[in-house]
Amino acid sequence: MISEKLQKARDYEEKYSAFITDEERPLFHLTPRIGWTNDPNGFSYYKGECHLFYQYHPYSLQWGPMHWGHAVSKDFLHWKYLPAALAPDEDYDKGGCFSGSALELPDGRQLVMYTGVRQFLCPDGSHQVIQNQCLALGDGLNYEKLPGNPVLDVKDLPKGFSVADFRDPKMMPSPEGGYDCVIGNRTDDTSGAVLLFHSEDGFTWRFVTILDRCHNEYGKMWECPDFFALGDRDILMVSPQDMSALGMEFHNGNSTMFLIGHYDRGTHKFLRETVQAVDYGLDFYAPQTMELPDGRRIMIAWMQNWDTCGGQPSEAKWFGQMTFPRELSFREGRVLQLPVREIQGFYGHKVVYSNIPVREEVTLRGVYGRTIDMTVTLKPLSNPYKQFRIKVASGSQHYTSISYCTESSTLRLSRSHSGLNRDFVHERECFVRDRGGEIKLRILLDRFSVEVFANDGEQAMSAVIYTPLTADGISFEAQGKVLMSLEKYEICLGGTLEE
Repeated sequence: MISEKLQKARDYEEKYSAFITDEERPLFHLTPRIGWTNDPNGFSYYKGECHLFYQYHPYSLQWGPMHWGHAVSKDFLHWKYLPAALAPDEDYDKGGCFSGSALELPDGRQLVMYTGVRQFLCPDGSHQVIQNQCLALGDGLNYEKLPGNPVLDVKDLPKGFSVADFRDPKMMPSPEGGYDCVIGNRTDDTSGAVLLFHSEDGFTWRFVTILDRCHNEYGKMWECPDFFALGDRDILMVSPQDMSALGMEFHNGNSTMFLIGHYDRGTHKFLRETVQAVDYGLDFYAPQTMELPDGRRIMIAWMQNWDTCGGQPSEAKWFGQMTFPRELSFREGRVLQLPVREIQGFYGHKVVYSNIPVREEVTLRGVYGRTIDMTVTLKPLSNPYKQFRIKVASGSQHYTSISYCTESSTLRLSRSHSGLNRDFVHERECFVRDRGGEIKLRILLDRFSVEVFANDGEQAMSAVIYTPLTADGISFEAQGKVLMSLEKYEICLGGTLEE
């Protein structure tokens, strides 16, 4: 049964999203149907389509009581909006339906688990927050919350773990049968941890182990955990809050990281070997993955930074967007990420240049645009160049730059001149593997974002930009002399986000 509160949200989004034109949205990145979005939820494959739910406040461009928005796609570029899936309409979730996950049951129904939030006023005037895990069942369009909710609460937590910070369940099929679920928490030392639960049927869950914990080394609360095998490793992915920078890593405060290691299912121990930042750019948080029927592991994230949410264009009718989905792989001890291959099916006009010598700033015929997939490969000549810079979304007043310094082997993404109306931090840097001045940069540019992938996905950097769409120039500049090869495709969908 659809509650009054959910129907109100559905009516609102149906009425007011009609006033947002296709041209006011990105071409191939998902935005909320109307209003505000943050974390991706329930990223899953169900009945032949990719389902993506998302944290959603349809009534304004600010975070508010959390609903779940809903969209589906068959190719990761065309998204069809479906009616809002969840609203905070029960006592156990009246503070919001927070992040969670979805999977298909053997009987064909789709099971959703999410964090329900309650808040109580204490006698001393303070507020007590309670976070519990709740279930809903659906058919891909409508979802019914279970009468036994919540299914996980304070009684299911180990001693010393927080009931106020117990959120973001990610369910997955277990190799041993049944289902596993990882959930973020904060421990009695005030830092993050991930708890592992198991269920035989998806409805009754029991605590298994503390999968990993922070001990105040990597931020505080560990949000939005995910756990999956990749190559010959097990990957625990988390989003730590209030994280201090380590060298060039983790500068966003609310960051993301891969914990790479091995999980022993006999002892239920996760042996962490290495830690890797997921994205080194300005806007990336709360990633979630899914496995396609062909075995590919696909990741999507909220392409925003909590510290820059005030930088909304005055004319905006929506706020928040998702990254373009990325394929994950594992090579030489590192998780690699590249745009999903489906994008190649929507390549339009192609421009190719081979071994063009670049010194001072140059533009090339046919190389421009705001909805493109472009790969640039650099090779040094006998005298090594010092720096190479690419300007994209460039006009008379604005541009965003991607630059590579050979002396320090660093890649920099800067939107200082992109037109954002607040003086936020606008630059990030990361180390790339030194290959004697050679580097390969793949740049995915949409109307309101740029994503950069270095050396076949060894590093990724993402940023939101709100540069006027008339600024579509691209230029190249070297300090020294370098040979540049380039391959650029215009992205042509033949139709954009569908209602």
